[in-house]
Amino acid sequence: MGVVAKRSSMTFFSDGSSHYSHRVRIVLAEKGVTVDIVDVDIENKPAELADLNPYNGLPTLLDRDLVLYESKVMMEYLDERFPHPPLLPVYPVARGQSRLWMYRIERDWCRLVDIIEDPKSKVKEADTARKELRESLTGVALIFSEKPYFMSDDFTLVDCCMAPILWRLPNLGIEIPKTKQTKPLHEYMERLFARESFQASLSEAELEMRLQIKL
Repeated sequence: MGVVAKRSSMTFFSDGSSHYSHRVRIVLAEKGVTVDIVDVDIENKPAELADLNPYNGLPTLLDRDLVLYESKVMMEYLDERFPHPPLLPVYPVARGQSRLWMYRIERDWCRLVDIIEDPKSKVKEADTARKELRESLTGVALIFSEKPYFMSDDFTLVDCCMAPILWRLPNLGIEIPKTKQTKPLHEYMERLFARESFQASLSEAELEMRLQIKL
């Protein structure tokens, strides 16, 4: 797949099922970057990937002579390279807070997603991670009643980190019940998934995750 627009040309080596790759694809779509997205089979990686990335991992972003291979670094690089629309606040204090939110999402929630998705995880370990992730998201659901996006009036890189996790919940075996408490979270998900950039960011594997689900 590719995100088509009018700004630059670069190559993004992506795992179509990974939430780390997905978050970068959302940024690329938000920025309207012309990019060649290479959907890599993780069992059959192209030889050039090992030449570009010392860890031979995904995602990997190639922009002329620059190679980046950490998703948060890619996201911030793209936000600086293509400043419109901005996806981080202008003021240093607010930018620092956004970076801290991304750090906490990675530590608290991405870690649990990784455990659930890891085929090497024991059944009990994966079930515990599901329970923890479901309860944690349910517990913070009310914060989304305060602002349309994650602690912000504007869509930011924090939302780019959240959206792939929330999109994958059914695929992870997690259902967030629809209650008065969780209504703001469900409405937040609907806002994220309805964005044109989010729809453009979806890989074939990600589309299949929700084929049978009415948004």
